[in-house]
Amino acid sequence: MVNPMNGQRITIEQAMQNARQQVPGQVIHVDLDMENGLLVYEVFISTATGKVYQVDVNAKTGAIVDIDQESSMFFNR
Repeated sequence: MVNPMNGQRITIEQAMQNARQQVPGQVIHVDLDMENGLLVYEVFISTATGKVYQVDVNAKTGAIVDIDQESSMFFNR
């Protein structure tokens, strides 16, 4: 398991860039979380059509783990 205190992870900027390559749009929020024993950045992106997606990015490798469409009612501007 990656210890986030040892700096063994990609930066938040790298996570956002990787996520936006898969889901173009504006990053509206980023969290660092543990998902099934894997440390991931949860990158929330609002698209030009108003949809919001959560893109999970492996915090160690930068690989995309999962992409889910979120309910936009939780992300009103």
